[in-house]
Amino acid sequence: MNKFAIILAAGKGTRMKSSLYKVLHHVCGKAMVEHVVSQVEKSGVKEIVTIVGHGANDVKDLMKDRCVYALQEEQLGTGHAVKQAKSFLGDKDGITIVLCGDTPLIQAETIEKAMAYHLEKQAKATILTAIADDPTGYGRVIRDGNGHVLKNVEHKDATEEERLIKEINTGTYVFDNRALFEALEYVNNDNAQGEYYLPDVLEILKNNQEIVTAYQMDSLEESLGVNDRVALQQANVLMRKRINEQHMRNGVTLIDANATYIDSDVQIGSDTIIEPNVYLKGKTVIGQNCFIGMNSELVDMTLENHITVKSSCLEKSYIHSFSDIGPMAHIRPNTILHERVHVGNFVEVKNTTIGNDTKMGHLTYVGDATLGERINVGCGTVVVNYDGKNKHHSTIGHDSFIGCNANIISPVTIGDGAFIAAGSTITKDVPDNALAIARGKQENKKDYATKLPYAKKD
Repeated sequence: MNKFAIILAAGKGTRMKSSLYKVLHHVCGKAMVEHVVSQVEKSGVKEIVTIVGHGANDVKDLMKDRCVYALQEEQLGTGHAVKQAKSFLGDKDGITIVLCGDTPLIQAETIEKAMAYHLEKQAKATILTAIADDPTGYGRVIRDGNGHVLKNVEHKDATEEERLIKEINTGTYVFDNRALFEALEYVNNDNAQGEYYLPDVLEILKNNQEIVTAYQMDSLEESLGVNDRVALQQANVLMRKRINEQHMRNGVTLIDANATYIDSDVQIGSDTIIEPNVYLKGKTVIGQNCFIGMNSELVDMTLENHITVKSSCLEKSYIHSFSDIGPMAHIRPNTILHERVHVGNFVEVKNTTIGNDTKMGHLTYVGDATLGERINVGCGTVVVNYDGKNKHHSTIGHDSFIGCNANIISPVTIGDGAFIAAGSTITKDVPDNALAIARGKQENKKDYATKLPYAKKD
């Protein structure tokens, strides 16, 4: 059986009060429409048509060839939107699920079950429904004794008895594909809004004696549609809870799951411990037995196993096992730390590769450099990589010692086993095993301090 999907993503979303196209607003690190597409893909659907309007190019730039796109130039209702997919799907046999691009909490398992239910019931249309404790404002689904749908009625049109029904229409549907596009030809806009409504297809099919049924979802939250910033925040809370619970079930310890923020594509190994107020973003991958301390932010990072991060910011870099970072360190993009590297407090590293067992304890900047193994980098060291116009690269050899407050003026090469005296400004290459001293000669003026204005007088 061929399976298709139509994703409605043409609305501007004026209630968001944003210059950003509504379906591109993020929930846990990913655009809402991307969440929907990802779940549709996981469900086994191979052909996805996304209906775009406002911001069409931005959606295409994000989703690329994961979908084909149909343009709805005027927003004339959901039925009109679905009809725009006719050139792609209209002549094909199979079943089609229609979803809104602003429902980021829908899950692949639900999509699979709804499609299976639709086939089992030999229906031409299936409404995805849910039970709402307070169904006010939702359309109600009225069933007959066989579970088939008698009618779908909007809240404002429902009788008092119908309003007591808690099963609501979530706005997601499964259709026989050919029946869908045939029925759409008979949908009119004879209503107060002058729009073509997709639910009208249900009544057309029923009038043709076709089966219209309903599949009840396990959870109402999956149907949440995001129309404003309040709903966006609700979606983030619900998605974060789902993500965090899955990580905990997989063996990750979250000290306070309500204060831990993990994007949807993050991977974390077992026995890793994460303290509160940590934000793991993008496609970050964390190995086993790591510790991520409070107030840390990791963006598109890869950490191997047994790594400690304390109150630090790490971006787009790779850290090998048994290294430790922070507190208050900043690992900037394109940095590679090999095993057992120590980057301490107030150290910044950028576009640099650092070898095994190298230590830099505090108050240091290293940019555009290659550091070998077993190096000690003293407090206050700066690799001066920028001349005001261009960046330059320096190399520091294995087993060297960089004294405190040294300035390495790139580009230079410091050899293996070299010793850089504290306070030196290095502008030339240093050979292997050499001592480099580049500082002014100390001169002491006897009793000079007594002549100073602030000197203590007898």
